[in-house]
Amino acid sequence: MTSVFIGGSRRLGRMNAELAHRLDNIIEKGLRVLVGDAGGFDRAAQSYLARHGYRDVLVYCTHGECRNNVGDWPQRAVDFRGRARTREFYTAKDEAMLRDADYGLFAWDGRSKGTLRNVHLMAEQGKPSSVYVSPVRMFFTIRSARDVARLMIKVNADEPKEEELVPDQTRLGLSGD
Repeated sequence: MTSVFIGGSRRLGRMNAELAHRLDNIIEKGLRVLVGDAGGFDRAAQSYLARHGYRDVLVYCTHGECRNNVGDWPQRAVDFRGRARTREFYTAKDEAMLRDADYGLFAWDGRSKGTLRNVHLMAEQGKPSSVYVSPVRMFFTIRSARDVARLMIKVNADEPKEEELVPDQTRLGLSGD
């Protein structure tokens, strides 16, 4: 079954129409959703999926301690050997989602290192992602480390560069367009 890693910045706690449209397409296609338990976009995506009664969701939590599981979905408890509640503790679940997912759908605030790391690692594994970048209010398809570098230039640049990232046109089959 095709699985989508859904994640994003903790600063992005609201669902906008563009992201809701992508989630509607995931629901329509019956894709399995892998989502973390963090606040921000993880929780916003969970809330949206729960409101729509979507059941094919698996919530990843480190040591089974879910901070958020809005839809009371099954949980995947990820083992971690180390100090609790550290950055490594919370990224352990991301590592498991990276392994298990076929695609990614991310909402990035242009600053979150964790979200950018997940996008980059998906690309390194040859797994494409659709990334909504809130500062520019656009989606981008990321398929390679080079795409990630271009994304960072696009978000951080004051003026256009020669090799700008092209806005998402394929939409990874998640848009329904």
